[in-house]
Amino acid sequence: MSAVELHDEQSGPPEAPIVLLGPSLGTTLDMWSPVLPALADRWRIVRFDHRGHGRSPVPDGPYDMADLGGDVLALLDRLGLDRVSYVGASLGGMVGLWLAAHAPARIKRLVCVCSSAYLPPAQAWAARAASVREADSVAAVADAVLERWFTPSYAELNPDVIAWMGTMLGNTAPEGYAACCGAIERMDLRDDLARITAPTLAIAAAEDQAIPPEHSQAIVAAVPDARIEILPHGAHIAAVECVHEVTALIERHLEGVQ
Repeated sequence: MSAVELHDEQSGPPEAPIVLLGPSLGTTLDMWSPVLPALADRWRIVRFDHRGHGRSPVPDGPYDMADLGGDVLALLDRLGLDRVSYVGASLGGMVGLWLAAHAPARIKRLVCVCSSAYLPPAQAWAARAASVREADSVAAVADAVLERWFTPSYAELNPDVIAWMGTMLGNTAPEGYAACCGAIERMDLRDDLARITAPTLAIAAAEDQAIPPEHSQAIVAAVPDARIEILPHGAHIAAVECVHEVTALIERHLEGVQ
């Protein structure tokens, strides 16, 4: 499948080093809004919407990880960016792993937040995609997804954030969401990880039920010289729930501080 022109937004000093922020499944570039004030003070931030999400095109499926990664490479070419650092959450992190393995010259440093190189069972992703297509709405799975995104205590204290993220999820194009589920269903990047040369940080959250910390541990076991940080609290959308901790870890990694 040919690449699509991803919607992007840029922030920060024009001449600063470039950092791409890749969002999670069912969200848009807005999910990175909480980290933006700190990061855009020192880096040129490029946020984007995956295909099938937000204001990016929604081509018919199927999609594969190579399609999502190819879209990002096309974005880099369109913006005239040869080499960037990349931070991705969940699906965005999977795309980051693909990029770092298949286009290593383009990725300077990599951060994967609550992500995975291989996320079975495949039938669960197929069933989720089928539910969304049958209902022609992501609302068919939204309640279950939101429940895994945040810890109960955070959700109780932050109803506005939950409503904001729920709206983002519910507004996702059904075909885009379902086709990205298919990409995760078929994804197996485990044999690619040893090819990654970019300094890599995997951030996990102890209470993440969607992608538990062992997935991040598997990434760092296979990527040469990769590091892991496991947050003692927080669930799947740790970049929102644990924004200060995640932002600090991203900043240190981008600076090359161990």
